[in-house]
Amino acid sequence: MTDEISTIAPLRSDADQRVELAVSVIIPHYNDLQNLERCIGLLAAQTLPRDQYEVVVADNNSRCGIDAVRRVCGKIARVVPAPIQGAGPARNAAVAASRGKVLAFIDSDCRPSSSWLERGLAALSSAQIVGGRVDVDYVDPSRPTAEEAFERVFAFNFKRYIREVGFSGSGNMFVPREIFDNVGGFRAQVAEDVDWGQRALIANYRFAYADDVVVSHPARRSWTELTQKWGKATREAYASAIEKPNGRLKWALRSVAVLASPFVHWTTIAQTPKLDSLDQRLMAIGVLFRIRFWRFIESNRLLLKG
Repeated sequence: MTDEISTIAPLRSDADQRVELAVSVIIPHYNDLQNLERCIGLLAAQTLPRDQYEVVVADNNSRCGIDAVRRVCGKIARVVPAPIQGAGPARNAAVAASRGKVLAFIDSDCRPSSSWLERGLAALSSAQIVGGRVDVDYVDPSRPTAEEAFERVFAFNFKRYIREVGFSGSGNMFVPREIFDNVGGFRAQVAEDVDWGQRALIANYRFAYADDVVVSHPARRSWTELTQKWGKATREAYASAIEKPNGRLKWALRSVAVLASPFVHWTTIAQTPKLDSLDQRLMAIGVLFRIRFWRFIESNRLLLKG
């Protein structure tokens, strides 16, 4: 791992060492112009004065072409190419082109609250690395799908990630540039958020959770969207797991734990205030058992494939 990390740090050339702004917003983008446009519009309306921050979008070989991405971003964001595929390398490309003292990471399909930047910087004044809250949105709040109900309960629990596991998702994370450079950039083809967080912990940096640093994210609405999400997450987690001693054995044991987990976690759905009705709870419980069985099968498929 050390050799690979050394190839992606430092992330800036000597010509780019100027640090002129309070914060640089870092956005990886791939084939998501509609959500990117909404995200950019919300970033333009931040309470933080506009001359204190920049927005840098790294386009990861989108089919529409980088010129289409630039048209969507207009004068609000600077767009740079990220030729190495993956959200991690795309974030690295945006960081390399940025100038802020602080890096504010957000995804193109996230929707920052108007005070996101201002409150993120305020939280960082008393912490080394900050992760904020991610709310899950429905397309039609009066008629959520079963998958949306499940996501409302379990998706993007940054509070748990930070306080129990020790990392923050990069859809809502504030890091001083100096700390990011010391830890090094994101790696490709692994669960890059978890991997970066583990390296930050090893370097004796700690994460803090800030409930008032808020972005929202649309829930996955269909089974196809949900399995696409978990297929990618499972492949990345497997790649990280097998790098470690006895990784394949631990992965097999983990897959069994995933299969058994719904018999414990259904109570979370039953008790949550995030769902409004018994019907929504029953739909979410059905998805819980189905997706955990799917993940068990997918985990063992990867294990057998080797």
